[in-house]
Amino acid sequence: MIWKLLRQHISVSQFVGFFTANLVGMLIVLISIQFYRDVIPVFTEDDGLISRTYLILSKKITAVSSLMGEANTFSENDIEDIRAQRFTRKVGVFTASQYKVYASLGVGGLSFGTDMFFESVPSDFVDTDASSWHFNPSGREVPIILPRSYLAIYNFGFAQSQSLPRLTEGVVGMIPMDIRLSGNGQEERLKGRVIGFSSRLNTILVPEDFMEWSNSRLAPDSDTAPTRLIIEVTNPTDHDIARYIGERGYEMENDQLEAGRLTYFLKIVTGIVLAIGLLISILSFYILMLSVYLLLQKNTTKLENLLLIGYSPARVSRPYQLLTVAMNLLVLVIAIALLLWIRSQYMNLLWSMFPQIQEASLFTSVMSGCAIFTLVSIFNIIAIRRRVNAIWRHKE
Repeated sequence: MIWKLLRQHISVSQFVGFFTANLVGMLIVLISIQFYRDVIPVFTEDDGLISRTYLILSKKITAVSSLMGEANTFSENDIEDIRAQRFTRKVGVFTASQYKVYASLGVGGLSFGTDMFFESVPSDFVDTDASSWHFNPSGREVPIILPRSYLAIYNFGFAQSQSLPRLTEGVVGMIPMDIRLSGNGQEERLKGRVIGFSSRLNTILVPEDFMEWSNSRLAPDSDTAPTRLIIEVTNPTDHDIARYIGERGYEMENDQLEAGRLTYFLKIVTGIVLAIGLLISILSFYILMLSVYLLLQKNTTKLENLLLIGYSPARVSRPYQLLTVAMNLLVLVIAIALLLWIRSQYMNLLWSMFPQIQEASLFTSVMSGCAIFTLVSIFNIIAIRRRVNAIWRHKE
């Protein structure tokens, strides 16, 4: 009976507008959360669009240093100085093989062999799967990571000119490689296996434990001071990076700093879009609360009369509380349904551009929606009850 009395001043068109605003707000929040979770691997994985920014530094080789036979290596003081800079997140050193390396493999019935070299870096800087990135001397098999550019040179240069089959990364991993190491009057024969390709590091990589084992056996007295460093920077837009490199006379491979600045800018734009979506959502929830207050204001006289004839503030508040909770619940259900449909559309587009991307779980988005529903409903219930109590106190 109370509901029949109070609903007379409810405008259906007005509540449809409030419901739509609330739905849009909830949908923006859920889509923002889910879209971020779905696309974040594209931006943060090692081969993604916005991966971490790494710089590879070396000392300049001048005519004087070349004639004097200087090694152009980094000392411990140099490394500690770089590590102490505010733009540095972490530093890794390249350790080079100090012995002779000869590798041979067979492709298409032909056998290839060449002198080569190995380098190693800490596993944190390796941009491929590191699950098998270790060496066991008893196993006699060396995992190797090649630059991805090497495979491109073979496929589009050498293989095409020699009428040889083109190779995929998976096929290269199955080709056996014979490795002969020599130094310090000793020789080691091992098997090599290519476990991945790197887009970040333009060198032939082996695990650090293999490099320590081989250098200690074949070149125990050699100088292993690094000639190159790899640095992960916190902010590639920091002008101190270019200034520091120029003052120290270091060289940087490729144009890594410019690429890092671009990716950092894209991260900022992504954050701004998410912040705007959250702001719109908060405003839409505020509009819903304002609509309930306006409805209570319209029914002030009836609410006063109901309170005067003996109805408690809790009993008078209940119809409005149930109305807002039901509206919020309906908004949540419809928002989740729309989220599923919209997600299916943009995931098809993402898969066409990035076939390797995997679907993220909906759990975080759904739980976020439920949390928003719970918080907003509790806030609405408390606000309505306080408003009715204020009317009751005013009459007293």
